[in-house]
Amino acid sequence: MPASGISGKQLPAQESWNVTLALSDSGKPRTMISAKHAMEYHQGEKKEILIDGGVNVTIFSRKNGKPTYITAGRGVVHDNQDIEAFDDVIIRSGDGTVIRTEYITRNYRDRMIRSNKNVTITKPTQTIRGSGFESDEAMKRYKIFHASGEAVSK
Repeated sequence: MPASGISGKQLPAQESWNVTLALSDSGKPRTMISAKHAMEYHQGEKKEILIDGGVNVTIFSRKNGKPTYITAGRGVVHDNQDIEAFDDVIIRSGDGTVIRTEYITRNYRDRMIRSNKNVTITKPTQTIRGSGFESDEAMKRYKIFHASGEAVSK
């Protein structure tokens, strides 16, 4: 599973099992990532950590709100703290919203989660499907591109 800028023939600089990575901002943990297997690759100044075997990501709110949880089959952690997740990606927010897709990217700089793949967003009273979405990390504000869905009226 070579990442974007790393050669598939290159050997990892480090390889670990049952790992937990903490990504911080100004000394405060903002994201925790755990995986069964990790391989760190270097190419010049660039570094990527490929994670697989089941990936769990916890993104902590900057405003002490409820965290957002992401599970996936595999992923990539880039040296700028951007994260990509692949294979059966499930995102659970603090308010009970569940998003299912095959791929997401979480941009560290703007704190947004995005996908260009098919997505299903489920809330207690509605299900929305579409192709592509973007959302803030707390899943409070999101856009679905090419949407369709159903809502339950109570």
